[in-house]
Amino acid sequence: MAQMLDLLRCRRRANDAAADGGKPARVDPDQWRFDVVRSVGEECQTDRELWGVLRRTRKFFKTDFVCYDGFEPSGRMHIAQGVFKAVNVNKCTGAGGVFIFWVADWFALMNDKMGGDLEKIKTVGQYFIEVWKATGMDMSKVQFRWSSDEINGHAVEYWGQALDIARKTTLARVKKCCQIMGRAEDKLTAAQIMYPVMQASDIFFLKADICQLGVDQRKVNMLARDYCDAIGRRKPVVLSHHMLYGLAEGQAKMSKSNPDSAIFMEDTPEDVERKIRQAFCPRSAGAARSEDAEAMQLVKDELMNPCLDYLQHILFGQPGYAFSAAGKVYTRYEDAKAAFLSGELSETELKDRLVEEVNKLLDPVRKHFSADPFAKDLLAKITQWKKDNLTAPNVLVRLEPRPAFASKVFVVFAPLPGTHVRLEDVLGTLRRLKAAPADVERVLWLEDWTASAWDCVGASDACIRGYYEILLFGLRGLAPSLMDGVRVCWQSELILSGPSEYWISVINAGRRTSLDMIRNALAPGDSLENASQVFASLMHIGDVLCFTGSSSLTLCCDERHENLHRLAGSTCESYGLKAPEVLRVDAAPLRLLAPGEGAEADVNVMLTDKEVEVNKKVKKSFCMPENTEFNPPIAWVAELVNFQEFLVARKPDNGGDKTYTDAAALTQDFASGALHPGDLKPSLSKALNALLEPLREGLAKQDVLKKAQKDLEAFVKAQSKKK
Repeated sequence: MAQMLDLLRCRRRANDAAADGGKPARVDPDQWRFDVVRSVGEECQTDRELWGVLRRTRKFFKTDFVCYDGFEPSGRMHIAQGVFKAVNVNKCTGAGGVFIFWVADWFALMNDKMGGDLEKIKTVGQYFIEVWKATGMDMSKVQFRWSSDEINGHAVEYWGQALDIARKTTLARVKKCCQIMGRAEDKLTAAQIMYPVMQASDIFFLKADICQLGVDQRKVNMLARDYCDAIGRRKPVVLSHHMLYGLAEGQAKMSKSNPDSAIFMEDTPEDVERKIRQAFCPRSAGAARSEDAEAMQLVKDELMNPCLDYLQHILFGQPGYAFSAAGKVYTRYEDAKAAFLSGELSETELKDRLVEEVNKLLDPVRKHFSADPFAKDLLAKITQWKKDNLTAPNVLVRLEPRPAFASKVFVVFAPLPGTHVRLEDVLGTLRRLKAAPADVERVLWLEDWTASAWDCVGASDACIRGYYEILLFGLRGLAPSLMDGVRVCWQSELILSGPSEYWISVINAGRRTSLDMIRNALAPGDSLENASQVFASLMHIGDVLCFTGSSSLTLCCDERHENLHRLAGSTCESYGLKAPEVLRVDAAPLRLLAPGEGAEADVNVMLTDKEVEVNKKVKKSFCMPENTEFNPPIAWVAELVNFQEFLVARKPDNGGDKTYTDAAALTQDFASGALHPGDLKPSLSKALNALLEPLREGLAKQDVLKKAQKDLEAFVKAQSKKK
């Protein structure tokens, strides 16, 4: 009702008489455009927004509006894709639009279509284009964008958009998109969570004003609108066209797997006649509607007569069409349907005319593929490939870094970014790197894109980059000799060196991974709530697969990465590869107060802390006399003696100065009362500042580090204002 009221409010009727003398009201210049475009969809979300698109593009931007649809070039094209789509495209372009077809050849490659051969898939895509040319689609305002070229050529833009949608979309919301695909929630793979997010990304990547897809894609398109609500962006109009019924009883849509359920664009006249003659054609409603029917129909149709469906959408869908049968001419579908239901028009007469009319529509296609050399060659190739029964080779697709890693690799995944670089994280990373044997290549992996998926520091590229720049500076400053032998890999740089291979490896991993497996691989205390967690977990598998060219692989980690490493190991085994060794090396807990007490920024020593900040934090640290069970200052001493001797400066009356070279002796003195907190804390402050002082000069002078600190400080300030 609300949509109808919107429509009535927006309409300008030329035959409405004006109050001054009965002159007709001025015709709205966009009325005919609205009527034509709106006729394409069984539903429009929303009519008001469609009016907005038409007016905005004509009056203010003076540009064409952009419609989009996508298709995976695999197999045959049925009449709904061919004739019905051509009619709808011509309506949209005739009303001032540009129509973009997203040719999902890269997705067909991932789905092993045409034997997993991208060139063959592209050939099928060209075949589809030739069919549309022959049906009379106006190609002057139609664009074909090939996903294999576009996604891999603009990987930062595309995947950045996809990860942003995933971050702002709950897992429960994405699951709703999967229901219409006939997938039960408990049987969903992780890859099936990725697909709707990627399809929503297509809309924004193509800058579409109108999503002109079938009703079966409505939920994904509505997901894109929900995302726009979340970020305050103008929503795309969703114009969902009808799904043509299959020719057999109860088929809510046509099926390529059942050749007799649909008419295909290369069918012979004999094929067309046979299929229509045997098509289901009731005059009254039969059994209860299937679940598919409920999902595929926005306009309820109890009859579900495919012959009438062809009559309405294939024949009457053409502008100005008139249907002649049994000596009568019908200019409206409703009148022809009424004649059939009353018995005035028999089933035989209806089918006779359908056979004739459908063959008329297919004749230009048949002639094109017999007369045009290029089209003829395409059809010959595709026909032969169907006979060859192509199957994709069972090979592992993974990113292969250049230069290749050594035969023995020891990999440490850096901590995920936060608002500050904790000195604890720097020391923990060094501890893990030092755990490597002498005969291996040490690799430090900086997962910057995964950090964005985890929504670290607001998914800010500048803040994520800044965190890692400061972390690297700290590692190199505290252990220069060690870091000289470490290969530092930025995840984003490796991905962009082979985006197609990387993301295929990620999605293929998703096919082998259930949501329960993802849930069990999360860090302790985390729960699976958002789609981005699925992306991040699968990206971790893709990262690990990059190293599987080495004969020996060790993944050294803390508690956070342990379960993800083991998940990646199980994926390796599913490919017949040896699972990497997972070595857990935890950092010493160096928080200055007990868990849950104090703000994180106040109870952790940061790499960027000034001297006064270190002194203040240490002074407030928990340090009960003679208590060594939980004593952060003693834990810090245990770390610092790895870099320098620890001097406790005190008055002669208190025992005088004492130097410690290991933490055990200091712990013993503290437990006995020979060392008091009042002497330990000031000495710890001096030692920490002595360690950090050489780094402070670089932090103050290097432009990259100054920018990094500024970006992180700005993020902290912005977050505090939101509270």
